[in-house]
Amino acid sequence: MLEDANLKLGSVLSDVLGHSGRAMLKAIVNGEADPERLAALAQGNARKKHAELCEALRGRITEHHRTMLKLHLDIIGALEHTLAELDAVVGKALAPIRQRARLLTTIPGVSDLTAQVLLAEIGVDMTRFPDAGHLVSWAGLCPRNDESAGKRRSTRVRKSGTWLKTALVTAAWAAVRVKTSYLRAQFLRIKARRGAKKAILAVAASMLTAAYHILRDGVEYADLGPDYFDRHHAEKTIRRLLKRLADLGCHVDPIAHAV
Repeated sequence: MLEDANLKLGSVLSDVLGHSGRAMLKAIVNGEADPERLAALAQGNARKKHAELCEALRGRITEHHRTMLKLHLDIIGALEHTLAELDAVVGKALAPIRQRARLLTTIPGVSDLTAQVLLAEIGVDMTRFPDAGHLVSWAGLCPRNDESAGKRRSTRVRKSGTWLKTALVTAAWAAVRVKTSYLRAQFLRIKARRGAKKAILAVAASMLTAAYHILRDGVEYADLGPDYFDRHHAEKTIRRLLKRLADLGCHVDPIAHAV
C-alpha cells in the first residue's frame, strides 16, 4: 500500500513499524503530507537520515491511502494488544517453573521464547523419557533407521515434532554463530562431511539432549568448548596433519609422547 502511494519508507528505515516509522504513518493518516514535516518525526538514529527520509516520503497520498493505512494500523495495534495479553498469560503459567526456563537459556542460542517453546512441548518432568535419546527421537530429530540387507537407505529425520523441531533449528542457527562454543565446532565438523542441513539438525539434537539433562538435573549448561573434538581426537588429528604435511612434501617426526 505504501508502494502504491510511492512512499519508499522501507528503503530508509529498517523497521517501518518502529517508533519513527509509526509516528510518520500516523501523521499521514491524520492528513500530513509534507515530506519535511514527516521526516522531522524521526527518532534516534533515524534523525541522521533526514534527507533520505524526505526523498522517500515524496509520494502521491490520496484519501484512499489514508483510509487503508488507518485500517492496517488499527489491525496491527489490535494484534499487538492480543499478543501482549498472551504474553501475560504465558508469563503467569511460567512463574512456577521460571527457574527451569532460565537454566535453559544458558544453552547458546536459546532465547527466552525458545525456552518457553521447549517447556510447552516437553514439560519439566524428564522421567517420561527413559533417556535423552528417546526425547530426541520423539522430537523427530533422530535419523530414521531404514535398512535393507545391512545397508542404510535413508538418514532423513522423522517427520514429527514440528513446533519443537522448528524452534530448535532456529536456536541452532543462533548457537553456531557463537565462535567459542562446542555447538559451532560440531556444526563445522559435520558440515564438512555431510552438508549444512544435516549439521544443523545434529546441533539441534545436541541442544535438546542438553535440555534433557538440564531439566532432569536442575543444572546450567556446561559448554564442552570449541576445541572439544581436537582434544578428544588428538591422535587422529595428529595423523591427519602429518599426512597433510607429507602430501605437501614435508617430513615431520612427531614427538613420541604426542602420539
